[in-house]
Amino acid sequence: MEVSVNTAIALGAGVVKRPTRLADGRELVYYDDPDTTLGEVRAVDQRTLDPRPATATMRQDVLTGDWVSIAAARQNRAFLPPAHLDPLAPQSPANPSEIPALYDVAVFENKSPSFGPALIHEHEGAPAASDPPLGLDDLGTLGLGRSRTSVGRCEVVCFSPEHEGSFGGLTQTRARTVIEAWADRTSALQALPGVEQVFPFENRGEAIGVTLPHPHGQIYAYPYVTPRTQRLLASIDAYGPELFADILAFERDSERVILSGEHWTAFVPFAARWPLEVHLLPHRHVPDFAATTAEERDELAPLYLRLLKGIDALYDTPTPYIAAWHQAPVNAGRDTARLNLQLTSPRRAADKLKFLAGSEAAMGAWIADVAPETQAARLREVVPA
Repeated sequence: MEVSVNTAIALGAGVVKRPTRLADGRELVYYDDPDTTLGEVRAVDQRTLDPRPATATMRQDVLTGDWVSIAAARQNRAFLPPAHLDPLAPQSPANPSEIPALYDVAVFENKSPSFGPALIHEHEGAPAASDPPLGLDDLGTLGLGRSRTSVGRCEVVCFSPEHEGSFGGLTQTRARTVIEAWADRTSALQALPGVEQVFPFENRGEAIGVTLPHPHGQIYAYPYVTPRTQRLLASIDAYGPELFADILAFERDSERVILSGEHWTAFVPFAARWPLEVHLLPHRHVPDFAATTAEERDELAPLYLRLLKGIDALYDTPTPYIAAWHQAPVNAGRDTARLNLQLTSPRRAADKLKFLAGSEAAMGAWIADVAPETQAARLREVVPA
């Protein structure tokens, strides 16, 4: 069965957004390239699906104050499926996947999320959050045996209908569509009740723990400010509101810069933890993707592709990495915490990985294997002109 996706919303760069729903009520959004060959008619999801699982529960670690989401439903997620059973490919008679129609870029709610809705309205009797967070003050209170429902959202961002690949293999046009989707989803998720921070990211490679080779990333919407961001906000309080502006000036005056444009600069940071670590900063203060201009997004697409191609050119095989787009929280640090990419890889040689053992994993005390200046010089040699 095929129907017209009636709502078509024009975004930047000629991208068109088409929101719809999956059979169990989860949100699905198509983002069409400006030069798309797809029409308005899209297949309808006609699967008979099990009810959506109850939203996970998170527990507080009283030693640190951190919240740990216990998401047992994730145990059943797909693990390295063959191409004909790819759950992120367009549906076919033999493959009842998550996306019913052919697409350019598609974003949908994860079926087994670490953070889920407070209330599922689409089905009568569907589970609701039994004990949702009561705000940041509530989550910041320490106590033994404290738990709350893991309210939030986890979305999958499919970069392409192809079975294998990653962001670095996209065309410049498709990369620009994904960036537009990141900005749009950031805005939408920040508006959800109870969401305090939105985090787009891409995990790439089995060494990182990737279970699907399909080119995709994810977006998490947390009910709290993450521990890493709390430490950042504390550093801004201690240093001053100009922290990111000073970092950018300091790094741009160093030998660690890899590439730079009118709006963005990529560099290996002065105190890099990982054997391969690159940060990418906008030249002006923007808290998140939603606040970037069309010109900044236009430049980011080719510049980010060049960076990723350079990282893959270091060795004969693709480099595993985590591409983490840090954004300011919804209700804190909007004027001081700047959008930035922190791309990290455990690969320290062609056939060697850095494992987080005693000092790093247990104590958070890092020992770097490669001098940042050495890695920056290597990357400058391989990043395409």
